[in-house]
Amino acid sequence: VQLQASGGGLVEAGGSLRLSCAASGRTSSNNGMGWFRQAPGTEREIVAANDWRGRSTFYESSVRGRFTISRDNAQNTLYLQMNTLKPEDTAVYYCAVSLRSAMTTIKSQYKYWGQGTQVTVSS
Repeated sequence: VQLQASGGGLVEAGGSLRLSCAASGRTSSNNGMGWFRQAPGTEREIVAANDWRGRSTFYESSVRGRFTISRDNAQNTLYLQMNTLKPEDTAVYYCAVSLRSAMTTIKSQYKYWGQGTQVTVSS
């Protein structure tokens, strides 16, 4: 599975961005997927995840209510709608495909990773 993330950029605090992650190669439609982020000097952390149908979701507490994860299995694409962005959301965002069909927050259960897209939120 190859993953291509896009949609990052520079935005002012309070603004919005929509990240996309297109999967190619072996289908990801039967696997859980997630978005992670990594700021300089920190470990990669999970932001949001869903199961293969997109019905079971998880959000990290600081983004709950502001971010929405969704997927279109027909298009093999994962999305992350990010609203009310804050400077602390600044990071490189990565999409990933897990080995499980269920939603998982365990980083080691994600096998395929995209290249990352930079999100910068100015104050």
